Amino acid sequence: MAVNRAKASGSPTSVARVTATRPDAVARPVPVSTGALLAVVITVLAWASAFVAIRAVGAHYGPGPLALGRLLVGTLALGVSVLVSRRWVRPNRREWLLIAVAGVAWFAAYNVALNAAEQRVDAGTTAMLVNVGPILIALFAGLLLGEGFPRWLVIGALVAFSGAVLVGLATAQGTSDVWGAVLCLVAAVTYAIGVLAQKPAVRRLPALQVTFLSCAIGAVVCLPFTPGLVAEVVVAPVAATGWLVYLGIVPTALAFSTWAYALARMDAGRLGVSTYAVPPITIALGAALLGEVPPVLAVVGGVICLVGVGLSRRR
Repeated sequence: MAVNRAKASGSPTSVARVTATRPDAVARPVPVSTGALLAVVITVLAWASAFVAIRAVGAHYGPGPLALGRLLVGTLALGVSVLVSRRWVRPNRREWLLIAVAGVAWFAAYNVALNAAEQRVDAGTTAMLVNVGPILIALFAGLLLGEGFPRWLVIGALVAFSGAVLVGLATAQGTSDVWGAVLCLVAAVTYAIGVLAQKPAVRRLPALQVTFLSCAIGAVVCLPFTPGLVAEVVVAPVAATGWLVYLGIVPTALAFSTWAYALARMDAGRLGVSTYAVPPITIALGAALLGEVPPVLAVVGGVICLVGVGLSRRR
C-alpha cells in the first residue's frame, strides 16, 4: 500500500524513498567529472611522450641509473608541489603499506624493468607485452576492489588489447629475446600491482601526497644505482640529461599526479583501459620526433586501441 501511494503521489521525495528501499533497484552510474577526464588526457599524452624520451636517453643511461635520475627529479618536483599546496593528511598504517607497495612496485620495479626491456626487445613487442597491465588491473579491480565486470569495460578491454597486439606484430623486428619478454611482463605485473595498491590510498589521502610519497619511496629503493648515475651524468650529452629531467618532471611528477587524481574519481579498471590510447599516440610522436614511420598495420592497431578505449567509456 505504501508503495502504491508513493507511486500515485508522483512526488520526487516519495519516489526516491521507494527506490532506495527496493532491493532490486539499480543505481545509476556516477558520471565522470570533466576534471577527471582532463587528467586522463594529460596522463596519456605525457606517458606516450615518455616512450620517445626513454629511446632518446637509453643509449647514454643504463636502466637503473635512468630510473633513479627520473625518480629523483620527480620527487623534487612533487615535493615542491606538496609544499605549495599545503595539503597533508597523516596516513594510517594501512595507507603507509599501500603507498610503500605502490612505490616499490610501480615507481621503482616498473621503471627499471621497462628501461631494461627496451634495451632487449623491440618497441612493438614491448608495447604488446606491457599492455597486459590494463587487463590485469581490470581483472583484479573487479575481484579485489569490488568494481565488478561491467560489460562494456570487458568488451573495450578486449578490443583495445587486440589493437595493441596488432601494433606489436606490425612493429616487431624479430630481435626480442626471452629475458626481454620476461622483463616486459614484469613491468606489466608491477604496473598493475601499483595501481591496485594506489586506488584505496587515494580514497582518503590527497592524490598529490600519495604520488609524492610513492615516488620518494621508489627513489630510495633505486639508491643503489647512485654510482652509475653519477658516472653517466658526467659523460652523457646535455641533450640526454635534458630528456632525463623531462622524464622526471612531466611523465613522472605531472602525469602520475594527474593519474592519481583521476584514480580517486574513477574505477581502476576503466581508467587502466584508457592507457591503451598510449601506443597509437606514441607511434605518432615517434614519427614526428624520431622520423619513425609506422607500418600500416600499426596504424590500424592504434585506431582499434582508441575504439576499445571509447567502448570502455560506455555505460
